[in-house]
Amino acid sequence: MKFTLITGASSGIGAMYARQSALAGQNLILVSNQAEQLEQVAAEVRSLCDVVVKCIDIDLSAADAAEQIYGRAKEWGEVDILISNAGVLHFGKFLSTTDSYIDFITALHYTTPMKLCRLFGLDMAAKGEGKILIMCSMTAWTPFPTMSLYGSTKVALKSFAQSFWYEMREKGVSVTTVFPGAVDTPLYNLSDSKRRLFRALGVMSSAQSVAKKGLRAMNRRRRRVIPGLFTKIVVAICAVLPAVVLLPVMKIPAIRRILDRL
Repeated sequence: MKFTLITGASSGIGAMYARQSALAGQNLILVSNQAEQLEQVAAEVRSLCDVVVKCIDIDLSAADAAEQIYGRAKEWGEVDILISNAGVLHFGKFLSTTDSYIDFITALHYTTPMKLCRLFGLDMAAKGEGKILIMCSMTAWTPFPTMSLYGSTKVALKSFAQSFWYEMREKGVSVTTVFPGAVDTPLYNLSDSKRRLFRALGVMSSAQSVAKKGLRAMNRRRRRVIPGLFTKIVVAICAVLPAVVLLPVMKIPAIRRILDRL
């Protein structure tokens, strides 16, 4: 039996990937450390579609998380689509960050995704087919003050994913990287009115829209996709402007007050 494996599937974009993949007739393996929410997503998917849904409750920052996930998945069948989506948003000055949190985010955003890509990528390459989707971020394109830890893991993930695409393209396996901007998920602690305003302005995308565009790009075997016009504009600007332009911006009184509070 073939499966689509989705990490971070208990909410937000991951839950949307689960719903849309199931509607496409794909059996699912959903992975998260939020067991109750994960089972709710699984129950909803089962009620909508006649597909098999398995759940793995695991801390994706654990050193052996990838190996455990791979072992469980092999017991159920073969994974022909891997969607590496799990992540957390982090704002704060780097000097205020603990060593344990550095280890946590580095493993969650970078180490475990790389291990999952290697383990499942080996199987896909041996069969000569498969699809891998890696969720990154627009923060991978330029430094963002107060997001040095989060952004640096995304920079590393961007470099890995793009290099991995070159290695896998001749083996029949596609690697698609998604670079979203702000997405309306529980990661952002905003009021409903602000969410509606930001979505209306195009500054924030819906999780459903990002998942739809990510899956469409993956199914077309595209190397990367940047969902949303606003995000495309920001990434285009960030890609050409030197990081030094941030220095005068950080001297703006309102910006300085925000930074001082973090």
